[in-house]
Amino acid sequence: MSDARQWHDLVPRVLSGVAIGIAGTLAIWIGGWVFTIVACITCGLMAWESARMFDAPAPMQDGALAGGALVLAAVLPAFALPLIAASGVVTAARAGRDKPLCFGFHIWILLACFALIVLRGQAGLSAILWLVAVVVATDVAGYFAGRSLGGPKFWPSISPKKTWSGTVAGWVAAAIVGALFAGPTGAGAALVLVSVLVSFAGQIGDIAESAVKRRTGIKDSSNLIPGHGGVLDRFDALLGASAVAILLWTFNVFSQGA
Repeated sequence: MSDARQWHDLVPRVLSGVAIGIAGTLAIWIGGWVFTIVACITCGLMAWESARMFDAPAPMQDGALAGGALVLAAVLPAFALPLIAASGVVTAARAGRDKPLCFGFHIWILLACFALIVLRGQAGLSAILWLVAVVVATDVAGYFAGRSLGGPKFWPSISPKKTWSGTVAGWVAAAIVGALFAGPTGAGAALVLVSVLVSFAGQIGDIAESAVKRRTGIKDSSNLIPGHGGVLDRFDALLGASAVAILLWTFNVFSQGA
């Protein structure tokens, strides 16, 4: 059974979520360099939070380096991997703890953000809207189902708040999103199953960030977003989902107008 304490963060969570949703949708709709710059700024903020988690002495510099590396990667995509790797090496070298994990986590953030830029630029508007809709629907359904229904935990040692009821509800919501976008993306009915897969990837992204936070002994990556915590706390699922989505798009599993 639920009580009022379970919903104490609902109002700030909704208000900040709406604000982020409006700004993000506008950037996605405009596309081009507007979307790229927004993605790079967001990446820089997440890299800053990550550097703080690993006790880097000057995390703002690491965040700026990551954002700059992503800008250069967008301009020079042939050099994206070396640029991203260089940013990861510098940040990991400066980290005060868990340097290999810091490197891997930092690389994941930049690669996923680069994937979003590529998807918006090459897969098109419908594809990126589908991806974001899957992540949002999974999060919203999981939040309400998990807190209303409760039940067995999905992975209690890593993320004690996540339940199987919320996880499955997220899959159902993602399948509905897939059905709605099957026509606009040109992917057909296959997008229903693909959406569930991407939803699960997003959930794993969320759990991966939770594991890093547990390892580093912090509750939230920062307090920048009311009701959500940090930028990483808000976009960790999108990082996981975009990494899988770019692979699916590369292999023509879905493609606008396919």
